[in-house]
Amino acid sequence: MRTPLTIILMALAGAAGAHEPMEWNGSKIHVLLERDGTEGSMGMFTTQSSAPGGPPLHIHEDAGEALFVLEGRAEFQSGDQYVTLGAGEVVFVPRGVDHTFHFPDATGGKLLVIVTPGGFEGFFSATRHLKLPDQLDELSRISAGFGQVFTGPPLGAH
Repeated sequence: MRTPLTIILMALAGAAGAHEPMEWNGSKIHVLLERDGTEGSMGMFTTQSSAPGGPPLHIHEDAGEALFVLEGRAEFQSGDQYVTLGAGEVVFVPRGVDHTFHFPDATGGKLLVIVTPGGFEGFFSATRHLKLPDQLDELSRISAGFGQVFTGPPLGAH
């Protein structure tokens, strides 16, 4: 007999196994859960890169974002605050707040990222074909469709 919990577990297990890791601008992205598999509630992915890695300063207009450090250390900027976290620590960035991160150590790092509601996780497959930095205008256009707006340079680029 299928209960609501069984159906959810089946959907989550299927969604996590349905995606292969992809290369995206020097990072390895692995989408674990998509909006469609969570009734729109969330998206979940891992991002792994060598130092420094990390995106330009940006906001998510329609989603909050939790970033859990799986490996290494990550330095986060949210608004005008900076914090460095190690494996096992987490930070939450509310929707509409400027933020970014990078890995300060030469070994890089890995994060588990959860966005609520889901949808942003589709950004990576939609933009993986772009040649960066040559196609930044196209990246910004596609990003806007996922509720993301770039507002400044990557952390450490000042």
